[in-house]
Amino acid sequence: MGLKEEFEEHAEKAKTLPENTSNENKLILYGLYKQATVGPVNTSRPGLFNPKDRAKWDAWKAVEGKSQEEAMNDYITKVKQLQEGAAAA
Repeated sequence: MGLKEEFEEHAEKAKTLPENTSNENKLILYGLYKQATVGPVNTSRPGLFNPKDRAKWDAWKAVEGKSQEEAMNDYITKVKQLQEGAAAA
């Protein structure tokens, strides 16, 4: 299986993570997903009155230096970690 296929498979698995997955982990996944699929941040930072979108933008900006392949690999690893954590709980 190629990296892109494995990434897409784990993107589907991420949708089934437990509700109690922390916002911090969700933001990490969001940032890695955007970096893997879009590349570097291509929008301006949302304003103070939009904290949710601002946090998502910050998470994406935090991984801006990663290549798309690195972001895909990190995303897959993070989904696996979260699934294992959920299974152990």
